[in-house]
Amino acid sequence: MRVALYSRNGPARDVLQLTDLPTPEPGPGEVRVKLATSGVNPSDVKSRGGSRPVTQGYVVPHSDGAGTIDRVGRGVPESRVGERVWIWNGQWQRPMGTAAKYIALPAEQAVPLPDTVSFEAGACMGIPGLTAMRGISLLGDIEGKTVLVTGGASGVGFYAAQMARLRGARVITTVGSTEKAARLEQVGVTENILYKQEPVAERLLALTDGRGVDAVIDMDFSTTAGLVNAGAVAAHGVVSVYGSNQRGDISLNFGTCLPRSLSFNFFLVYDLLPVQRRETVQALDDLLREGALSHLLAPSFSLDDIVAAHEAVESGRVLGNVVVALPE
Repeated sequence: MRVALYSRNGPARDVLQLTDLPTPEPGPGEVRVKLATSGVNPSDVKSRGGSRPVTQGYVVPHSDGAGTIDRVGRGVPESRVGERVWIWNGQWQRPMGTAAKYIALPAEQAVPLPDTVSFEAGACMGIPGLTAMRGISLLGDIEGKTVLVTGGASGVGFYAAQMARLRGARVITTVGSTEKAARLEQVGVTENILYKQEPVAERLLALTDGRGVDAVIDMDFSTTAGLVNAGAVAAHGVVSVYGSNQRGDISLNFGTCLPRSLSFNFFLVYDLLPVQRRETVQALDDLLREGALSHLLAPSFSLDDIVAAHEAVESGRVLGNVVVALPE
C-alpha cells in the first residue's frame, strides 16, 4: 500500500517521503480501515519536527482519519465490515498512522461515522473534536455563563465555541483576523476579540462589566496565564487547558488565583482514561448524529502533496482543518 513516512525528524521537505509498505492485517480485537482521509494536526507536525523522536525505524504520521472497515480480526463482529468510521489515536505510541491507504487498530478506536458526516469532517474528530468535547465537559454546567475560547477559529476552538453555545453559554473568542471572526459569526459566535489588534484582558473585562469570564477553553496557557493574572477570569472560574506555546515555567499570580477560588484542568486528549474516553466519544457522537456541528475545512491535499499539507499546518495561515485525501 502507498504511504507517507519519515525515518528521522526534521523539516517536512527533508524527511517526508512516499513509499510502499505491506498492507496490514487486523489482529485479534482489531479492525482494518480502508482510509479515505487523514487529518493533519499541529501535534503531527511537531512530532515530525522532533518533539517525539523516531525510535522504531520509521513513522507513518497522523493520528486522525476516516474511512470504511474492510476486514475484522478475531473477536470482532463481521457486521462491522462496511461500516463508515472515524479514528482516534491512530499514530499514538506506535509507528503506523493514517497517512496510508489502510490502518489496522483496536476496534474501539474506529468509531461509527453517521452517513450525514463526510469523511473529510470525520478526519477532524480524533483530536480537534474530542479535545473540544473534553475541554467543554471539564467546565461543568455552563448554561447562562460566559466562556472564553482562545483561538476560536482553530481546529479545536471552532468546535469548542459551537459546543459551548449548544450548552447555553455566552461565547467570546480570540481570533487572529477579521476573516476568522467572520467565519465564527456564520455559526452564531459574534463576540470575537482580534488579539493582534486589541488588548484582550481589557476587552474581556469590558465585555463582562468588570467581573471576567466564568470559564476558558485554552489552547495557549502561556498567554492565558496573563489573562488570569490580570483578573479577566471571574471568581470560581474554571480553565480547561489543552496546549501552550511555551513549555517551561509559566507564572501565575497566587494572590489572584486563591481569593477567586479558580480551578485549572490540564488534559492530554491522547491520554484520557477509559471512562473519560467513552463519555467524550459518546457526547461527540450525539452531536454528530444530531447534525449539530459545522465543520471548518481547508482545501484538501493529496497524499502526493503531503509536504505541502504539513507546511500549511505549520504556517498557521490556513483557515480550517487540514485533511489529506487518500487515493482509491
